[in-house]
Amino acid sequence: MLRMNLHVSPAIGKPPTVTFHGATRSVSGSIHLIEAGPYRFLLDCGLYRGPREEARLRNSYFDFDPTTINAIFLSHAHVDHCGNIPNLVRQGFSGPIYCTHATRDLIEVMLTDSARIQKNEVASVSVGRNTRERRSSLFSHYDVEKTIDACIGVDYLSVIDVNPDVQIRFIDSGHILGSAMIAVRIAHGDQEFSITFTGDLGRRGVPYVAEPSRVPSADLIICESTYGGKTHDALNVMSAKMSVLVTQTAERGGKVLIPAFSLGRTHLVLHYLRLWMTKGLLPRLPIYVDSPLAKKIDVVYQKYRSFLSAEVDEVSCEWLESDDDAWVKSTQPEPCIIVASGGMCEGGRIVQHLEYHIDDPRSTIVLVSYQAPNSLGAQLLSPVPTVRFQGRNWNKWIEVAEVKGFSGHADKDDFDWLLRDAVEGTGRVRLVHGEPEQMLALENQLLEMGFADVLAPKRKGVVKL
Repeated sequence: MLRMNLHVSPAIGKPPTVTFHGATRSVSGSIHLIEAGPYRFLLDCGLYRGPREEARLRNSYFDFDPTTINAIFLSHAHVDHCGNIPNLVRQGFSGPIYCTHATRDLIEVMLTDSARIQKNEVASVSVGRNTRERRSSLFSHYDVEKTIDACIGVDYLSVIDVNPDVQIRFIDSGHILGSAMIAVRIAHGDQEFSITFTGDLGRRGVPYVAEPSRVPSADLIICESTYGGKTHDALNVMSAKMSVLVTQTAERGGKVLIPAFSLGRTHLVLHYLRLWMTKGLLPRLPIYVDSPLAKKIDVVYQKYRSFLSAEVDEVSCEWLESDDDAWVKSTQPEPCIIVASGGMCEGGRIVQHLEYHIDDPRSTIVLVSYQAPNSLGAQLLSPVPTVRFQGRNWNKWIEVAEVKGFSGHADKDDFDWLLRDAVEGTGRVRLVHGEPEQMLALENQLLEMGFADVLAPKRKGVVKL
């Protein structure tokens, strides 16, 4: 573990604490407050996803005064980790936001799109019959601009002096482009405290983004647990499943629909579709990408190509520019693969393709993302003959399949490798960003590995260092 040479300050108040304000026993709304003497820092500030009214209240109001936060340490650009920062800015936060250079460029795209969506949703509610429901957006494009201006891009492994008593270091977590673990060291009187925040940990052996680094030991490790107790399919299993699905669908004359989240998952899926076609593992079908947001993200990915595996240029893909282009490709008679935005099928461009193909037994929808309970994706996986979306019931005659190995999150075997070296020298582990079942599985795994103190905190739970 890297030791940092910190200024030794006189004791000021109570020892450092961490309060967990989000992603506690759930997988969204990552936000954790570090208090150290006179300083207050946030690890992430993400949007909470849940029931509509609960989400509106949770995202609108913070359990602390935004004007008292000195800085944000941001792990990566997924909106459940960064999506509420502009609202914090709107409510008075004016400090720096530390993140990697790629994350800074990605959040500009993600937050701008989020502001657009919120503006459209507010306009939609405002024209409804019940004018009492009129609401304002969480934040505006102006708040996004202020957020981006506050970002300080840092290199991996460089030691950053936030102030004389606090240093941080960003370590590649291998989750998506720009993602990082954050190692924090705090001087307090004649003592020194350490915190490792894993953000979202990536997978080993999926060579598109960088391999994840091992987790540094610390007095407190705050660790994600999304796939605790679960094991992903290996690449050869994934390619074999996809080969059968694509081949059979093409022979029937159908379309292969792949809903994918715009940041991270879309590019990973495209990379492996093209790679497997080049190797002859998949039939060479046209690949169309229907995701305006993923297209903007692609510009950032091209800027940081040195951080990614080489593109498979032998097999091309076509980015669809408009709804009309998407409709033409979706309704043309020839078999093809369409990768569209909307990983859980709850929204995004995948919906219009489903409308046309949901009752076509020649076609296949391949789910490659986590499907939350009650989402349309979960309905599709359920063994029922119909599904409901767009205000009506539909016959579910399309073939529904799932290929699980595209996840960018660490699984059971990855957790063992990533955390094994941290057993010695770590005081406590607190599990966040996971459903209770997965947290319990990872808790048991870490205890078996030798960690002495592993818990999943409740919301607003506090750890004293």
